[in-house]
Amino acid sequence: MLAGAAALGLMPVLPLSAGTAAAQELRYFRLATGTTSGTYFPIGGLIANAVSNPPGSRPCDKGGSCGIPGLIVVAQASNGSVENIELLRSGAVEAGFAQADVAYWAYSGTGSFTGKPAFEGLRSLGMLYSEAIQVVVRSDGFIDRMADLKGRAISLGEEGSGTLVEARLILDAFGLSETTITPAYLKPGTAADRLAKGELDGFFMVGGFPVAAVSDVAARVPIRLIPIDGEPAERLRRSLRFYIETEIPAEAYPGTAPTPTLSLGAELLTRADRDPDLIHGVVKALWHENTRRVLAEGHPKGRSFDPAKAAVNVSIPLHPGAERYYREAGLLGNAANETDARAPVLEPPPAKP
Repeated sequence: MLAGAAALGLMPVLPLSAGTAAAQELRYFRLATGTTSGTYFPIGGLIANAVSNPPGSRPCDKGGSCGIPGLIVVAQASNGSVENIELLRSGAVEAGFAQADVAYWAYSGTGSFTGKPAFEGLRSLGMLYSEAIQVVVRSDGFIDRMADLKGRAISLGEEGSGTLVEARLILDAFGLSETTITPAYLKPGTAADRLAKGELDGFFMVGGFPVAAVSDVAARVPIRLIPIDGEPAERLRRSLRFYIETEIPAEAYPGTAPTPTLSLGAELLTRADRDPDLIHGVVKALWHENTRRVLAEGHPKGRSFDPAKAAVNVSIPLHPGAERYYREAGLLGNAANETDARAPVLEPPPAKP
């Protein structure tokens, strides 16, 4: 019933029983997340459960859902940022996660979306948390820095993922490319498994640490994270405003040292033509203290959700429903819905033919 209804999108459903007086209208809200071994998928599942408010749910004031009555949010696995935006463009989902730079390029028809129509109807519901770029290798693989990736078998992420977008940018910044390594385009879980078996020398992963795929391989073999720092990283930060200087702390994964890297915001996106009242209700439920408690208890990255930062420096305009919530809550950053000065100077290197 749920899968079939979800395939049809937001829709009314007949009352559950003829004897139910004034039965609530059920509506389905599809949320595109990411691969099951990444961060988007578990975070999306927590959000879906917390925001969904089907008939019979425990009341908000008693610790239950504070979402829109009758709304059921369905978290869907996907390849990640790029695919999620295409699902939104086609209307196949109501919302989806994406990295900030990918969202901007889709909105403006630039960068990795050059040659495609600008998705001017793309809108943000806010930034949720930061995602770190992680380059994972085996400790016994004699790879200590980015230059050591030359000639190695490295997974850059699968097609349709934001990881692949960032991997190409990072390689280019460090004087590497898909022609100077032996590239693979794998899901994080597959890449982690092949690294553990010695069939791969390393893999890129973009996500809020700890990422399940990296934790899994770290439990099987000793790993290290490769620093993304120095002049190449600084040049990227100067050219691409979405990047943030970050340090992955020691023991983020078993045995790993503190590692400098770059991160960028994970945004929740929707379409401009979605009902403002619906989006307002979703965003209000997303930032309710009950939802934040569920997120903090359900995933380590959930503890970093901060409503005070949600509307500051979003990469694309806010949806009117989201903007109304942030304004009512006194959280609207002065950059919200101002698109000038957002464009990154740097464009990602072209994809390999």
